[in-house]
Formats: sequence, structure tokens, C-alpha cells
Amino acid sequence: MNQYYVYILTNNSNTVLYTGVTNDLARRVYEHKNKLIVDFTMRYNVTKLIYYEIYDNIEDAIQREKRIKKWYRNWKIELINKFNSSWEDLYYKL
Repeated sequence: MNQYYVYILTNNSNTVLYTGVTNDLARRVYEHKNKLIVDFTMRYNVTKLIYYEIYDNIEDAIQREKRIKKWYRNWKIELINKFNSSWEDLYYKL
């Protein structure tokens, strides 16, 4: 059974939020951390995994990612705080 992940990354000063979706969370965050993806996250040094959700269905994961991307910043912060109030890098616990 495949799993899909909606995730939120931030930079070291917790000022930038990036929402993404993937089928391999550890690999994808590794790619962000090692600047293997030339995009927004590389430009703004967004490498810290602070939130994720797990889905069995890719369509559900994509729909959730799109929904979160449209949210106000304070809604995202509230979501993160409920899941990871210290905003620690969860990559090392995967």
C-alpha cells in the first residue's frame, strides 16, 4: 500500500512556509536539505520539516495540499502549533 504525504517546511528563522506533497517524505526532505531541487525552497533555504500528514490516496493528498496552500499564514501557524508546538525539525524523527 502506498502512502502520500502533505508536508510543511520552513527556514531556520521560521519566517517562510512551504507546503508540498510527496510519496516519499524522507527522500523529498533530504532533497530540500541538500539543495537538490532548484526552486523556491532552495532560494529561501527552506529545509526544516515542521508538519506532515499521511494519506493512502494521492488525490486526497493533492487536494489537501492545494487547500493548505490557499490558507492564511496564521491558519497554517495554528495547524503547525497543534502538531509540533516547538517547531522542531521532524526530519530526524522519520
